Amino acid sequence: MNRTLTELIKISRAVGKDSSLVLGGFGNTSVKTADGKYMYIKASGTALKDMTSRRGWRRIKVDSVLTMLRDKSLSRMDVDKREAKVTSALLSACDDKSKAGGKPSIESGFHSMLDRYVIHLHPVAVLAYACAKNGRAELQKLFRKSNFPPLWVPYADPGYKLAKRIGRLTRNYKSQYGRGPEVMFLQNHGLLVSSNSSSTALRLVRKVVSTCKSKLYPAPARGGVKQPKSVKIKPLNKDAITEVALAIRKAFTQVTGKHTTVRHFIDENIVRFMARRDAAQLCSLPAVTPDELVYAHGPAMWLEKWSRQTLLNRLNRRVAKGRQPPAAFLIKPFGLFIAGRKSQLTLVKDVVSTSLAIRSFAARLGGARPLSKRQRDFITMLGTKGSG
Repeated sequence: MNRTLTELIKISRAVGKDSSLVLGGFGNTSVKTADGKYMYIKASGTALKDMTSRRGWRRIKVDSVLTMLRDKSLSRMDVDKREAKVTSALLSACDDKSKAGGKPSIESGFHSMLDRYVIHLHPVAVLAYACAKNGRAELQKLFRKSNFPPLWVPYADPGYKLAKRIGRLTRNYKSQYGRGPEVMFLQNHGLLVSSNSSSTALRLVRKVVSTCKSKLYPAPARGGVKQPKSVKIKPLNKDAITEVALAIRKAFTQVTGKHTTVRHFIDENIVRFMARRDAAQLCSLPAVTPDELVYAHGPAMWLEKWSRQTLLNRLNRRVAKGRQPPAAFLIKPFGLFIAGRKSQLTLVKDVVSTSLAIRSFAARLGGARPLSKRQRDFITMLGTKGSG
């Protein structure tokens, strides 16, 4: 195994095993060879912590990706045709004879133009700001003492469009500061760190997340690590939980004609959110991140007064509008119910739990800024698994 791949696996596992940095394996990492000709990058569909010498990555020719980004005809194509061509170009750029398969990350474009080590993650502490109306202004206050301030990247569709936007903004940044940005905040998307040192990249990731956390949680009386206030989880009636889960499963079958698995979840984050007076309002907002839309089909459906007929009516109305039924149901006082494939239930729960936290934090930062309908339609069309 060559040194570059070893470094990619090292940084991928380092961030992938830290739940405060990575949700469900989402995000992507890359390392370029010393000569800059090749880039080892995370493959879509593999969790960062599970990357090995045999799977979870692809080696691609950097110049091939940069050439694709310079192709002006792409910007004039219809979206679906453009995305198909970009996907084909990225696969053609692969040069590893990998038998494990897997597509290179759809974010290979911006990885190719940045420094040797690139880490892109979706930490809750960062998304709290990235998805808030006043998030950019608050981040500027948090990092106002930086000699080279983080770069704010307004939302762009994942993949080609995001790469083009980052390319323009980093060129402007270099003109102003004489060097590229090490830290970027991607609106409604996450954190991006770029460095020519693996240790610096990892240090920056942890420093940024820690700084963002410092204003989200109240400081403990005696110092130490900041933590959210603990809440008590009251015992629930197991028969009632089973009844609700069966009702959700039956309603799903009636509305979609498909059978599904339903599982119940309860934790401090869920209890804390259900206790909010504005819980219904926060859940009524559309998806705030691509991951929430892809994995959970949008926010959890909030039901404060539970009844089978209310659930069925809500599902029917949603499907009648041409929308997918939600994968999550937040029913007070029972907790969170996730419907879907058995292998995906815990992952979807993590996505939804993260969304609840983001919405709660964003409410303190001017309110959440959801994705627009056009942005949501693109994600739905792309059908991508997060940012891969």
